[in-house]
Amino acid sequence: MNSFFNWWSARYTTEVRYPKESALVATKEQHSNTTSVFLRDFVERRCPSLYSEFRPAWWLPNGHMQTLYCVLGDFSARDKVVYKRTLLRLLDGGTVGLDSTPVDDSHLPPDTPIIVVLHGLTGGSYESYVRAILSPACMPVHQGGLGYRAVVVNFRGCAGVPVTSPQLYSAGHTDDLRQALFYISHRYPEAPLLGLSFSLGANVMTRYVAEEGERSRLKSACVLGCPWNLAANASKLLATYIGRHVYSKGMGRNLVNLLKRHVSTFASDHDVAKAAAVTIALTKPTIDMFDEHFTRIGGGSSPPWPFASANDYYEYSSSHNVLNKIKIPLLAINAADDPVVQDVPMDGEGNGWVIMALTPCGGHLGWFEPDDGWGQVRRWIKRPVFEWLRATGEDFVRSPPRWRPLHQEGGFLKEVGTEGLGCKELDGSNIIVDTEGEAGLLAGL
Repeated sequence: MNSFFNWWSARYTTEVRYPKESALVATKEQHSNTTSVFLRDFVERRCPSLYSEFRPAWWLPNGHMQTLYCVLGDFSARDKVVYKRTLLRLLDGGTVGLDSTPVDDSHLPPDTPIIVVLHGLTGGSYESYVRAILSPACMPVHQGGLGYRAVVVNFRGCAGVPVTSPQLYSAGHTDDLRQALFYISHRYPEAPLLGLSFSLGANVMTRYVAEEGERSRLKSACVLGCPWNLAANASKLLATYIGRHVYSKGMGRNLVNLLKRHVSTFASDHDVAKAAAVTIALTKPTIDMFDEHFTRIGGGSSPPWPFASANDYYEYSSSHNVLNKIKIPLLAINAADDPVVQDVPMDGEGNGWVIMALTPCGGHLGWFEPDDGWGQVRRWIKRPVFEWLRATGEDFVRSPPRWRPLHQEGGFLKEVGTEGLGCKELDGSNIIVDTEGEAGLLAGL
């Protein structure tokens, strides 16, 4: 009988993997003196929900149901967030949109932690999975929140951000995040920046912190539903009927629709415009078809773009093979029944800064469990993410980072030693209140 209960409990227990040698980190808890502990011990003590059972809602028992509810469920009345949008013009002529909350942050101390968020494939700050965490995280402490600021970085062309250069975004292009962090760290020089990212955005953030190493402007990172090995996961997605005809074609359709909205902004004689014209003419393209016809050409700046093929783009842009370069605490959470991401590098490449967690269920960005009231759900993932943000934002003491200094040149904010990158704030800002996206089914995945 005991073996049965152990098996039943194990069905809902998250697998958490640490390397043999965990990083030694400095912490300061409850205003005590700074002490050194292993990252594993720190996480086990400060993130107990990571080890709690996740029991999915009985009516959402598998990865497909969890994933589809993530995009079909009505979350418009929940987790309302009001943002103030700032547009940044980048040195290459492109534009990204920063959505900040709370709108009035004048009451917050200058060293209040800031959650820097990257959304999924064709999503934005309006996504329910983004709001589910930011709404309570940015709530005042006396109301049960963390009292933090948050900034969502909306990719070029997403969530109403205009396309102003012959380039979109991709899983491997990290410079837009890098330039957004120039701006955020310059505006809030005393605030620790905590990364939080989803799906495609998780891949971008993982690559960014790996590329920067000890120079990362993010103090920590939490990546959810990261696609890791892009070639392997694209191949496994296409191997099943529902993977090819529901998920891959759904995401491909959303990317084509996004491209259609912005194709007129490209100069007709540009290679990216030519690729866009071919791509929008495709009939029911899968995501790999979109990548073959467009992303490998217009998904980033040169070099390294353009790539000879989608496979070359996947090889360059994957994040599973850069985990060993990360030098800040990174928590990655995936679900074992995720129909979109089936290949997860649970060894973390043996990096002592990386914690890999795999829930037995939850789908892609779902993690829905029963809530109070018939048919109501809540996201289990909020609890471990909350604990991680609080622990790394308030108690983890980072060694003095080796940031390159920032300076103004020609109206652009630039980083010393980083060529070709810079940003400046455009005049005017607006308030973003609604919670509806614009890209259709499977948009934010």
